[in-house]
Amino acid sequence: MTSDILTGEQDKAAFKSGFATLIGRPNVGKSTLMNALIGQKIAITSKRPQTTRNRIRTVYTSKEGQIVFLDTPGIHKAKNKLGNYMVEAAEGTLSEVDVILWLVEPSDYIGAGERHIIEVLKNIKTPVILVINKIDTVKKELLLGYIDAYRKELDFAEIVPVSALKKDGMDILLSCIFKYLPYGEPFYDEDTVTDQPVRQIAAELIREKALRCLEEEIPHGIAVTIEQMKFRKKIVDIEATIVCEKDSHKGIIIGKQGAMLKKIGSLARRDIENLVERQVNLKLWVRVKKDWRDSDYLLKNFGYNPDAAE
Repeated sequence: MTSDILTGEQDKAAFKSGFATLIGRPNVGKSTLMNALIGQKIAITSKRPQTTRNRIRTVYTSKEGQIVFLDTPGIHKAKNKLGNYMVEAAEGTLSEVDVILWLVEPSDYIGAGERHIIEVLKNIKTPVILVINKIDTVKKELLLGYIDAYRKELDFAEIVPVSALKKDGMDILLSCIFKYLPYGEPFYDEDTVTDQPVRQIAAELIREKALRCLEEEIPHGIAVTIEQMKFRKKIVDIEATIVCEKDSHKGIIIGKQGAMLKKIGSLARRDIENLVERQVNLKLWVRVKKDWRDSDYLLKNFGYNPDAAE
């Protein structure tokens, strides 16, 4: 009689481990999906496009295996050196991973942005899973038409409709990803959820709150740097600087009697406290660095370094 219980060696032999990248146009929900798959907030999200600027590595581990996710900046037409870096960071992952997750919105209209991605993917041998996100926003009977429209354009390994916001379809998507991963040892221990330093995540959480609070023309022109992060027993002291491109933007970020800056700090502090699991004393400053998005030196200084993304 054969036992249904696997031995340690059999468990190890059955374990899969590999890399999956999330790509797509800006604002299709890549960061929201990655957070939903991981089960906690790592990547920042907002309704504004181009929220993610770096490749963010997160780790999902189960009995079946380990998936290392790369959340990339949205693929778009670059307008400055920061934009060029973001596109290179996104497209540079495609041949480095075991499976590609291409996120699109539910529609049978395939625009210029999607067609550009299709042309890029035609030259890639990596399996592509088409993930139709935001299905909670459309009628279910329309989904077959959307699937059919994309199926005609590219030979997808899988097509999976999901709602990242509602966490609908996550188990199915995870099962599909594991199909294309090789057997092997995990890359990270089972408790690891990201390789991002706490300082970097904290800076991104502050930037997320600024994206949500500030006016339309400002967010793409801001960066956040952590000047100091000091851990004590029950509290973390953080000093951070929000960098903007114009003096007029500085005034808007600070707000009347400092109200806007206080709002950004208050919202960011809650998320950072959840991250570090202790009280946070957060001090925010604002300074102007004109045209920083076109400065190689400042881009690297603020952490947007193409070499570091490799």
